[in-house]
Amino acid sequence: MNIRPSVCPLTLNIIKVRLPHWRMENHSLLYLIMALLGFLSPCLTRLIPRVSFPLGSPGRHLTHFSSHDVSNTTTLLLGKDGDMLYVGARDAVLELDVGHKDAIVLRNKLDWSPSEKDLEQCSMKGKKMADCPNFIRVLQFLNTTHIYACGTFAFSPRCTYINSETLLMSVKPEEGRGRCPYDPYQPSTAIIVDGELYTGTVADYRGNWPVISRHLSEGNRVDLKLDDTLGWLEDPTFISSSFIPHEEKIYFFFSEVGREYDFIDKFIVSRVSQVCMSDVGGQRTLQRRWTTFAKAQLLCQANNELPYNVIQDMDTLPPAEGASADETLFYGIFSSQWSVNSGRSAICSFRLTDIKSVFSGNYKFLNRDTLQWSTRVQEKIANPGKCGLHNASDNVLHFVKENFLADEIVRPVGRSLSMVSAEHSYSHLTVQRVQAASNRNYTVLFLLTESGYIHKAVLLQGGAHIIEEVQVFKQPQIIKSLKLSTSKGVIYVGTSEGVVRVPTANCSFYWTCPQCVLARDPFCGWDPASRACVKASDSQTSQDVDRGNVEEACNSVSLTKKARFAVICISGSCFAGELVSVSLNEVVRLQCPVVSRLSQQLWQRPNSRLSPDLYLHLEDGSLSFVATPTTLGHYLCVSTENDYQQTMAIYHVKQKSSPISETPTSYIPGTGLLQQTSVGIWGTQVTIRQLGRNLSLWTKESGEIKSGTQEGNPQVLARGPCYLTELMVVSVMLVLCLSLLTTILLYVIRQQCHRQTAPQLGTTTRNSNRSPLVEQEALRTDKCNIQALHSRQASGFVCNGVLIDSNGHLETHPYLK
Repeated sequence: MNIRPSVCPLTLNIIKVRLPHWRMENHSLLYLIMALLGFLSPCLTRLIPRVSFPLGSPGRHLTHFSSHDVSNTTTLLLGKDGDMLYVGARDAVLELDVGHKDAIVLRNKLDWSPSEKDLEQCSMKGKKMADCPNFIRVLQFLNTTHIYACGTFAFSPRCTYINSETLLMSVKPEEGRGRCPYDPYQPSTAIIVDGELYTGTVADYRGNWPVISRHLSEGNRVDLKLDDTLGWLEDPTFISSSFIPHEEKIYFFFSEVGREYDFIDKFIVSRVSQVCMSDVGGQRTLQRRWTTFAKAQLLCQANNELPYNVIQDMDTLPPAEGASADETLFYGIFSSQWSVNSGRSAICSFRLTDIKSVFSGNYKFLNRDTLQWSTRVQEKIANPGKCGLHNASDNVLHFVKENFLADEIVRPVGRSLSMVSAEHSYSHLTVQRVQAASNRNYTVLFLLTESGYIHKAVLLQGGAHIIEEVQVFKQPQIIKSLKLSTSKGVIYVGTSEGVVRVPTANCSFYWTCPQCVLARDPFCGWDPASRACVKASDSQTSQDVDRGNVEEACNSVSLTKKARFAVICISGSCFAGELVSVSLNEVVRLQCPVVSRLSQQLWQRPNSRLSPDLYLHLEDGSLSFVATPTTLGHYLCVSTENDYQQTMAIYHVKQKSSPISETPTSYIPGTGLLQQTSVGIWGTQVTIRQLGRNLSLWTKESGEIKSGTQEGNPQVLARGPCYLTELMVVSVMLVLCLSLLTTILLYVIRQQCHRQTAPQLGTTTRNSNRSPLVEQEALRTDKCNIQALHSRQASGFVCNGVLIDSNGHLETHPYLK
């Protein structure tokens, strides 16, 4: 199982909430319980996809179609034989040839865009120009030769008939009000049955008039719709519609405001409603209105938490071959309107038998004066929702008009959730019943996440198991769609950027019997004859979807230590391990391939324990350590999944030896031996062979075989490593350092001696010696005075840098003022 329980000491059995049954008088109690459930919500288990394929991964082949002049390819219609895919895009209808294995080819294109005048009027109404083109929202087969298409057409819906062979319009487009929404992002649903169009959409420009209607009625039948004055719908969001042939009914799935609950805030509920194909409206009461309309609440809720009350998508799973039509199942994605459940999605399934039982039961009564709902206790005049009421009396039709909400609630199969995700928000789904090799049927869900991944999940008795996740787009997409082709075994994903084709099975990715069985994919089984994982078409293939027991399915036994050193084969190539040459004190990092996100990786050494003081286990499963004589040797990574162990990587960490030229380890097919050839120091060819944990060395010159068992390393026959070069380098460096230190010391001593022998100045008397500098200065002064006496007529001259005037006085300097 890929369910990993969260550590939570509390249990959800503390309180039991049955929210839809409450008549809330004290609203504070509701918020208190919601807050309490918010603390309990982390106790949910986690669902982890076993394998993840990012966009462009070689392990999952996808086929893309895109074109620079085509966008919003989100409305998909699959041809009857599955070789053609019709796509409603922006301003165009495409015909794609999907019959080729590795390509999707554009065969034809119908351009259908508004005129410049239409776009200008759309912009004048206050709409963005990006929303004014013609977005095709309805694309259905009308008959064997024509397709009926409707588009938003600049917020003025238009519909037309298109020849499916030539992709040309047969008639001029007509008004599409009530058949197609005005807004390209307004949710809606449409289905054509026997040439008549049944829709759930809005019929006005502002989106305030929701309708469930029938168009293109044939014969004496008239188009029908809901009476907008009766409040039959309360701000609905239409999700999908489904036709049940043996019932001759159309079922609509949507969410709306639940007026039957008296809450402060609007309480959103999910609904299923029905109309009969034979309905033609009443003769006086309910003229041109549905007489068979009825609706009921869908409850997707676990026993002890708030309900997942907002429906996101719904798909129909027909009954198994030979089963009753009442065993038809409806699988839906539900989310919660409360922040305590934000970011989570739940999957619930509903049985047609339970829906029919609720519609045949009691109905609530709406008091028009107080707008309060109550359960009718008086005699039941008629059964709302019953087909054939168009000829009933006015009294019966009046009763039906006032009683259209079923009193009981449609609960999921088993009164439990089929699947719940605490990490992913799902937006779309499609469901398929798959027959495994054991002839047992399994339900497989294909779920599209908001982040752009498709999750492939199988529903088991112990819970859901997500087999894989495949990324189909990266950029956020506003409108998306899924279309499953069971005959071709592919899923088509329509996004704003193009169409992606995803095969439902990916059996060839699993290269061994254990991997094929551990995938637990009902599509895949191990074929012993071809020794490959193939589509499980007969009972000869090995498979165990429920338990994933490798030992029984592959006839294997638990791996022993010796067997764990066997050769690893991946995608047809066999490896005996990798030789890693390192230097001492070098940081080594050994990688371990992770083939499953549900597995746990464990590193081992033969006859040795990995001490946490020496080894570091990293988050990606790799092992890091420092190369020392103790850490040299063999390492292997063992993966454990569902109690099955298998070796994923083998390494032989060896110290580098420069005189030896080493070659990678090779595998000898059919022998299970490892062989490594190298040239020794003296030119001797050395061959290392390994069988299990026994390592041997054989030398050509002597022909002698020697074995070593310590730490899985062979005894070295050649000379040990030589450190002469390293010793010489260290010695030279030591001599240079000593010489430098000696030089510096001698220089310091010489400087100190020189200072001690220098003469001492400044101790002579005043009368004996005047400094030579002082005497020279005095002579220069006397000379200047004599010159001044002989040059009195001069205006002034400079003596010793001082300006002297004609009188022999110093001239005042500006800075001396």
